[in-house]
Amino acid sequence: MSILFLGREEGSTTMEIKHRDFCTKNKRHDDLEKRRLNLDADQVKFLQYRMKNLISGELQTLSNTQIPLSSGTRLEILNYVITMKLGGKNMTVIVDTGSDLTWVQCKPCRLCYNQQEPIFNPSTSLSYQSITCNSSACKSMQEATGNFGTCAYSPSTCNYYVSYGDGSYTRGELATERLDIGNSHVNNFVFGCGRSNKGLFGSASGLMGLGKSDLSLVSQTSKFYDGVFSYCLPSTDAGESGSLTLGRKTSVYRNTSPISYTRMVQNPQLSSFYMLNLTGISIGGVHLNNLSFGENGVLIDSGTVITRLPPSIYRAMKAEFVKQFSGFLSAPGFSILDTCFNLSSYKKVNIPSVKLQFEGNAELNVDVNGVFYLVKSDGSQACLAFASLMYEDEIPIIGNYQQKNNRVVYDTMFSQVGFAEEKCSY
Repeated sequence: MSILFLGREEGSTTMEIKHRDFCTKNKRHDDLEKRRLNLDADQVKFLQYRMKNLISGELQTLSNTQIPLSSGTRLEILNYVITMKLGGKNMTVIVDTGSDLTWVQCKPCRLCYNQQEPIFNPSTSLSYQSITCNSSACKSMQEATGNFGTCAYSPSTCNYYVSYGDGSYTRGELATERLDIGNSHVNNFVFGCGRSNKGLFGSASGLMGLGKSDLSLVSQTSKFYDGVFSYCLPSTDAGESGSLTLGRKTSVYRNTSPISYTRMVQNPQLSSFYMLNLTGISIGGVHLNNLSFGENGVLIDSGTVITRLPPSIYRAMKAEFVKQFSGFLSAPGFSILDTCFNLSSYKKVNIPSVKLQFEGNAELNVDVNGVFYLVKSDGSQACLAFASLMYEDEIPIIGNYQQKNNRVVYDTMFSQVGFAEEKCSY
């Protein structure tokens, strides 16, 4: 059982990571929470659509870099953000392991949403360079974005288009620029210079793609960092921050338990995604029996908020959780969350522990703050932070809400993902 309190080194560089939605003072809390979870549902639908189509075939020397990572609450989004420098200018971008292309909004902008920082202006940078149509980067566009690089406007410029599950999109041209992350830098970094961008990115400047394709940050920096990165996602409380680490040096981590590794499931159709073999779930020490997660594995994704499980597995998990968490008043469901309680008369409650088990005896111990989603700050509507997929054959997704206060390590060289408990503070 866990207690939920209700109420209110050398050669390495650290990037602070924060949650992306903490400028919400003038908007109703309930409406914002529901909108964010609805957007998460749209994103999951898009991921399922994209993965289904992929499966069917239709579609200088650096050691470690550690960057502060934080909640994007101030930017009105439920994902996590870091601040990097592109061409010497600060850019706060969403961190997404389910995307590959890193992009920012660019001037001159045909269509841009409001962002917190000044929009990137290529004309003021001496290191900015457009990418031509016959380049290998342009030819890598299909794997990275699902769309071919196009040259409709100019044969000397490779154009790109990326769409997301909630209807958001970015469109522009590929270019190279100097990227500074922490105290290190990468020259000739390939990114998207977005001239037409619309959607639900909050007031972030763009997005950082941490997938596995050739255009991702991970692949572009593999000669420096061996294709290894990790993060520790902090809670959504104001002022909380974690870190995004590039590189293999584990001594910079602050984990309080050993790192346990599980292999990445190799699927040629889903080669840019991080797929794992989830073998079991335990609630309060009780192992759920006869679980089947499908032949394609489960997706671990920093860009999805709430973990999604096949309907039969979610029902079994819900039943065991409610059995153990008895004696509390029920509360109405909220958006995609249907198992809610009224805990307003308690200062603290004991809740069943939740553990996700993977092939190779690796285990993700879900932090107490990742078990319940507090819809109302007074605890009168606290919901089990897991949701059901629509269909049994859809691919399960482990979202960022259940990854909080854990060190999650992605090692693409050895094709493995590791988990360790860590209080995310930076």
